[in-house]
Amino acid sequence: MRKVLLSMLLLFTGLQLFAQSGIIKGKVKNTLNNEVLPNVVVVIQGSTNAVTTGFDGFYELKNLKPGFYNIEFKLIGFKKKVLYEIQVNNLKAAIIDVELEEDAKNINTVEVTAKNFYKPVESPVSLRTIGVSEIKRNPGGGRDISKVIQSLPGVASSASFRNDIIIRGGAPNENKFYLDGIEIPNINHFATQGSTGGPVGLINVDFVREVDFYSGAFPSNRGNALSSIFDFKFKDGRNDKQFASMTVGSSDLALVAEGPLNQKTTYMVSYRKSYLQFLFRAIGLSFLPEYNDLQFKVKSKIDDKNEITFIGLGALDNFSLNLDANETEFQKFQLETLPVFLQSNYTIGANYKHYKANGYTAIVLSRNYLKNTTKKYKENSEDSTLLLNYASTEIENKLRIENTSRKNGFKINYGISAEQASYTNDTYNLNPFGTIDYTSTLSLLRYGAFGQISKGYINDRLQLSAGLRLDGNTFASTMANPLDQFSPRFSAAYALTDKWSLNFNTGIYYQTPAYTVLGYRNQAGDLTNTNVKYLGVKQLVGGLEYNTLANLRFTVEGFYKGYQHYPMLLTNNDTIPLANLGIDFGVVGDKPVVGLTNGRSYGVEFLAQQKLNKGFYGIAALTFVRSEFNDKNNNLVASSWDSKFIFSLTAGKILKKNWEIGFKLRSAGGAPYTPFNTAFSSVINNYNVNPAGYLDYSKLNTQRLPNFYQLDARIDKKYNFKRWNLNVFIDVTNLTNVKFEDKPIFVLDRDAAGNKQIDPNDPTKYKTKLLSDKSGSLLSTIGIIIEI
Repeated sequence: MRKVLLSMLLLFTGLQLFAQSGIIKGKVKNTLNNEVLPNVVVVIQGSTNAVTTGFDGFYELKNLKPGFYNIEFKLIGFKKKVLYEIQVNNLKAAIIDVELEEDAKNINTVEVTAKNFYKPVESPVSLRTIGVSEIKRNPGGGRDISKVIQSLPGVASSASFRNDIIIRGGAPNENKFYLDGIEIPNINHFATQGSTGGPVGLINVDFVREVDFYSGAFPSNRGNALSSIFDFKFKDGRNDKQFASMTVGSSDLALVAEGPLNQKTTYMVSYRKSYLQFLFRAIGLSFLPEYNDLQFKVKSKIDDKNEITFIGLGALDNFSLNLDANETEFQKFQLETLPVFLQSNYTIGANYKHYKANGYTAIVLSRNYLKNTTKKYKENSEDSTLLLNYASTEIENKLRIENTSRKNGFKINYGISAEQASYTNDTYNLNPFGTIDYTSTLSLLRYGAFGQISKGYINDRLQLSAGLRLDGNTFASTMANPLDQFSPRFSAAYALTDKWSLNFNTGIYYQTPAYTVLGYRNQAGDLTNTNVKYLGVKQLVGGLEYNTLANLRFTVEGFYKGYQHYPMLLTNNDTIPLANLGIDFGVVGDKPVVGLTNGRSYGVEFLAQQKLNKGFYGIAALTFVRSEFNDKNNNLVASSWDSKFIFSLTAGKILKKNWEIGFKLRSAGGAPYTPFNTAFSSVINNYNVNPAGYLDYSKLNTQRLPNFYQLDARIDKKYNFKRWNLNVFIDVTNLTNVKFEDKPIFVLDRDAAGNKQIDPNDPTKYKTKLLSDKSGSLLSTIGIIIEI
């Protein structure tokens, strides 16, 4: 491997380049009414290279050397805006359209302050904005946003290859995602139904302009979330010429095209196809994942006051078994326990905006669809016993109308939402505690209203914002009255100086239980979980922030989350909180709810973030967190997300001649887990139904994995030719080749020939054992990105 990497470096170092010159251009508008802004000063940070926008709001910075630039936008009466790491090359101009927000205190002058980090008044805490360059270059991130956010405070890391998003001790099902204001149910391939995790990201980052990541302080127009909200902002397609790119990565091939359809309409379209299944078969793995995805964005600027955006995102995932990989104990375990499944999903939506003199109205329509089928036969033979046959669909049709305006110094946002949802489930699951066999059809309506008002006081040193939501649905009387889900929130930020600020937020947030919970039926065909309520959490966040003039900031935040109405599920004749489930493949929540429970998570986060400055960038985050839920005996027990501490350090340097290096170090406390009931699992009849074993929920989360750490590194080299660009990167995951320990797996203790053995002390049982599950190896990926 070292020889291969060295040869690649020498080969690409010797490439001859053409003369290089790049451009940054675009328009600057008022974010509130879409009017163009003349006389905006546009300057490359740290230089004297500056221009001003013309009467049409247009600007153009020319004769730039290829690389990354921070751009500042300044205008009297508006808040300064800084865009970080705008990539420039000679192949295409970087088109950067910008919206500026009015600032009443700066009506006479442009202030020089340390406020280079975006912080809306509605969410002065718990908000991080992630740029596309940060996503693409993240070492070990694989251009996957779910992995990239592990560099941020409060985001749990694990040694698992899955992308489960665990924020401040909350379960993976507590997150919501938006693309250009359109809600999507999941951002991962091979999604866990009833949760939000999966092993591979679904969104092509070539579409992404930036991501606003909220780990608290949710604005009132973003509902149905308890732990986090991801607000993806896609780029518009190019309006000057057609453009295409191809990316060959570690697991898939991606093709992207963009350009103008006419003078008012642009498009972007992407298709990705995986080749993981071929790699996995070649190295002898027992499972073969295959995924495809297609996404597009079309935006039409009808006129100066009207525009409409169409978004589409779809995936087809197939998970099959490699029956030839049946030699080791681990391979045999996987073949005995893993099902085959086929999953398809899509989201399609439109966001129409009408701008007025002092604001705009947005109308958002969308539809999302999920189909999930899973099947498992004993010994993977259709001639043998059927153990699992599952087929389910989820369909949602959504409407949201909201209005945003400014009046007398107040920023006002309000609106309504409505949703029609349908769910089907056909389940057969052989189980020693009672075979599950039911068919379910469910249809319900959701409805909601929201409003938020914000204003600055004391020359805008004090920023206050108050909001509320009301939500309800027609599933059951326990959730029908919106007043029962009255959801207030309040934020405050006080600037002690131009560099120091105190920030605060508190709120009550609600989330509908998953359709897998709502649609569960008993053998008689009756809905059994009509006793559920909206999941609720009361949040309190406070923090202190220090900003410098060198794109550097330090923050400390303390948080408390008090959970209520979390379902208690009847599982294997025992009772456990739903809050402990969600990181396995398959389905979460399709069990009887026998009660509701409460929980809490709390902790403190430290962040030091250096945006690009003199070629350096980095982020260091340390979180101490505890997550606990009441068990069936009403005792607080560590939840499955109680990692205790999380540390990450990501840093890099942009070198001369378009070289770039970076590294990421992550460390976290071991997660709790529940041991096996080995005596029950070893019974022959029980094992034949479920070879994976049965957990002993009387010992819920009494065991804990050891702490783990991982070091990743990445080297990029960019080449700018006359008619095309080339980016070659080497991404090394687990540079120190450390072995990660996961919870042990339950397997048969076979004889030397690989045959099953009967327990000599009990002929009703197999002879079994626990197998240590250690994984992890140094993985080097060579990737190529070609732009034409």
